[in-house]
Amino acid sequence: MNEVTEAASAAGEAVAAPTEKKKHVKQRLGIVTSTKVAKTVTVTVDRRVKHPRYGKFITRLKKYAVHDELGCAEGDRVLIEETRPLSKTKRWKIVEKLGKER
Repeated sequence: MNEVTEAASAAGEAVAAPTEKKKHVKQRLGIVTSTKVAKTVTVTVDRRVKHPRYGKFITRLKKYAVHDELGCAEGDRVLIEETRPLSKTKRWKIVEKLGKER
């Protein structure tokens, strides 16, 4: 310990713990496309990228196997977040239901 923390603890003052950094957690918005497996849904996430040569915007799709504790139905818009591996393919969980697709 350094002199400041020793003096503070001797005087009975609270010593501030070192601040812990929060990990940045990846989050995605998507639409539930399949609910055939128990506690697992398939979520399709769209992202628009610009073509490197021609400049046209292209829609890219990616499907994620997502853990579902909220009981989502097909067509629901959901917010998903990355988590520890839950199975061979599931690494995401549903954080929030945002309602039906428009």
